[in-house]
Amino acid sequence: MASSAKIFTPARALSLGAVFLGVLVAALLLSVLYGEQFLSPWIVFEEPGSLDAGIFWRMRVPHALLAALVGAGLAASGSTLQGVLRNPLADPFVLGVSGGAALGATLALALGLATVDDVAPGLGGGLSRLSAPALFAFAGAVAAMFFVLAASRGHGGHAPYAALLTGVVFNTFAAAAITLLKALSDPQRLGELLFWLAGTLGYERMGTLALAALLQLAALGVMLALSGRLNLLSLGDEDAASLGVDVARTRKWLLFAASASVAGAVVLSGLIGFVGLIVPHLFRLAFGPDQRLLIPLSALGGAAFLLFADLLARLAPPLFGGDLPVGVVTAVLGGPLFLALLYRRGRLPVG
Repeated sequence: MASSAKIFTPARALSLGAVFLGVLVAALLLSVLYGEQFLSPWIVFEEPGSLDAGIFWRMRVPHALLAALVGAGLAASGSTLQGVLRNPLADPFVLGVSGGAALGATLALALGLATVDDVAPGLGGGLSRLSAPALFAFAGAVAAMFFVLAASRGHGGHAPYAALLTGVVFNTFAAAAITLLKALSDPQRLGELLFWLAGTLGYERMGTLALAALLQLAALGVMLALSGRLNLLSLGDEDAASLGVDVARTRKWLLFAASASVAGAVVLSGLIGFVGLIVPHLFRLAFGPDQRLLIPLSALGGAAFLLFADLLARLAPPLFGGDLPVGVVTAVLGGPLFLALLYRRGRLPVG
């Protein structure tokens, strides 16, 4: 029986949401003020033409917003996929979406395609300046998403396992293809390719961030709207259906929303692991398995977690003599933490 401290109520949801929103705001402030050099907020706002103000608005703010969007998308989709697939080890990359995105971006980088103009010369306008690796990554992610959804269709109660197995097989194929492309790539491009695959956060334009935010908000809206039905799916397909849930339709929309969220994140950041695995686990242990609470808290917590990890990555160059991919930091933080959870609980931390 669930502890009374973990029962979902609107008041509890609002209070916890306010707490983690405050944590996210604190993480955003630290991220935009600290880095290789500290930016004084007084100089930024009192001297808008200063160098500090330029760094703040053109680099730190877009970078921090990107980290928050990616972290929120990965953590919320991780929570959703763990519920849909009824697998405590499911994470945002388990369905093959990450493999498709990585394969697309690797192909573009191996071919030396920097912008859309390199793919379609003479296109003109703002489209010609779009990143070719990002475009290829998005195309690969979308193709992988529809492939997995199509493969899991028609399996009835076994659909979660069909989707999981299809994603694993597709990721294996993508990893082999990426290895082949790396072996055939120009050595001068290999460093850029490996850096992208390790998970990095850049400095996107505000228009790109606005589109990414719309995608993540739409995906999160679908996941939240179906979170009550997702709770019922955890009981099993037969029990959920007996309670009035259209199981196949609900699962399809949840998989689609989670996959779209992952695709939007991976396109902009590469492969950043552990955010979508460790954050939902921690919140499930602390606040219970109710997805109506777990999904929004995971979004806020994932955004804050990635902001702190990115801050550590940006403070690391003096120690390592160069930029450190944020995916390395999340792995260093998330891996031992997850193993500690397993050791402490003596079993997988499922609700």
